[in-house]
Amino acid sequence: MKLKMYQVDAFADKLFSGNPAAVVILESSIKDEVMQSIAAENNLSETAFVSVYESPISIRWFTPSLEVDLCGHATLASARILFDYYPDLARKEINLNSKSGVLKITQVEHGLCLNFPIDQPAEIESDPLFFEILGIQPLMLLRGKDDYLAVLKNQKQIENIQPNFSLLKKVDARGLVISAPGDDVDFVSRCFYPEAGIEEDPVTGSAHTMLAPYWANQLNKDELEAHQLSKRGGRLNCRLANNRVYISGSSVIFFEGTISIL
Repeated sequence: MKLKMYQVDAFADKLFSGNPAAVVILESSIKDEVMQSIAAENNLSETAFVSVYESPISIRWFTPSLEVDLCGHATLASARILFDYYPDLARKEINLNSKSGVLKITQVEHGLCLNFPIDQPAEIESDPLFFEILGIQPLMLLRGKDDYLAVLKNQKQIENIQPNFSLLKKVDARGLVISAPGDDVDFVSRCFYPEAGIEEDPVTGSAHTMLAPYWANQLNKDELEAHQLSKRGGRLNCRLANNRVYISGSSVIFFEGTISIL
């Protein structure tokens, strides 16, 4: 069997930045274990599998080691491929069925906009484990649906953090997000997911479903600019409305090709 596969740098306006995602187009079903093997072979933070034979089109996301319920950058990458290569299926907007419900993606002036469910984090008691992980005491610790959020004082602290990944694997969540006010944007962040096989994710759309509502409450504004401070880096525009988070960003297609599986 041959499958079309693409790689897209998401939340990027130039190659070799943002977060790279693989997009595999499925015209018929394949086994879950085959999807997981393809994702492991790609060794990217996520590989998206887009079933164009289903109506509505469905999407699933796999890290090199497991399936996840929501992934922003691989959704943006998948939508870019559908809009560019499958115009009969995707015109000005597209709906993708997923484990997190139906996700709507629209074309906007400077890229694509993801319509995602909000994840309102709740403040929790301080835990000394997070001081050990970060080497610094967070100003506040919160828990969202999937991740912990540690709020720090400023952008410089975010830039300088070197987490203890062996301790981070003990956290009872998908991972840990750290965030602070930005120097030239509303907020900055970094995201760590060692349990999912990703020590630091370059740009994490799904984390912004938690980050955007937190900073919207702190800054008393519904439209925010964000910068994820990984080595590759990425910028996102976030807007809150009707209990949804609208996350916009650019993307660049790196390659298109065909993979063969037995």
